[in-house]
Amino acid sequence: MSQRGFTVRALGEISIRCIDLDAMVAFYRDVIGLEPMNDPENGEIVFYRIAEGFAGHTAVLALFRHDIDSAGNTRAGTEPPASGPASSLHHLALSLHWEEQDAVIAWYETLEMEYHVETFPWIGWRGVFTKDPDGNSVELVAKEP
Repeated sequence: MSQRGFTVRALGEISIRCIDLDAMVAFYRDVIGLEPMNDPENGEIVFYRIAEGFAGHTAVLALFRHDIDSAGNTRAGTEPPASGPASSLHHLALSLHWEEQDAVIAWYETLEMEYHVETFPWIGWRGVFTKDPDGNSVELVAKEP
């Protein structure tokens, strides 16, 4: 530990302000396969379980309608948020086993989705990238065994 007196142990939550909440809910549930933690039809905020997490806090992806106030004193926006190159979010990476990446590619091809594969030899990662309905880059990444 340092003078701060604490050490960050894990990523607890990533939250996205959505342009099209219904389409985003369907994508992360039906295409990516994340499990909703609350009613995905509530029309405002949907939480998806990513992993067990740390110290009792499940690692989650939260999808918020862009026009509602939310946690952390985050104010609602009257205009839809920027996506793609205009967004401050570069991409979202979700981890899986190396052996599952071929299944990801086959799934995307079944759905006739655009995707591309990138390798990162300096660290031994390979990512399968696609776009969610709001235009955010989504990577399913794995470490080479």
